[in-house]
Amino acid sequence: MAAVEIVICMGSSCFARGNEENLRIIESFIAENHLENEVALSGSCCTGKCAEGPNLIVDGVAYHHMEKEALIDLLNAKFRK
Repeated sequence: MAAVEIVICMGSSCFARGNEENLRIIESFIAENHLENEVALSGSCCTGKCAEGPNLIVDGVAYHHMEKEALIDLLNAKFRK
């Protein structure tokens, strides 16, 4: 399986709006599901969509207003087929 690329915005606005917690959720999900070789996780300084944060990009698709529940649903949909 090709690696899924997840880019999490670590700009101050997104970080304050929830990406600090989202990063922990993603890291835990990867570890719990043994996906270390299937996910390329990185951060970006700012995606330029601060008012729509917290923001993530998964395989080139931008996701905005990523609350915990939506993030978990996204991860489950992407990896538990």
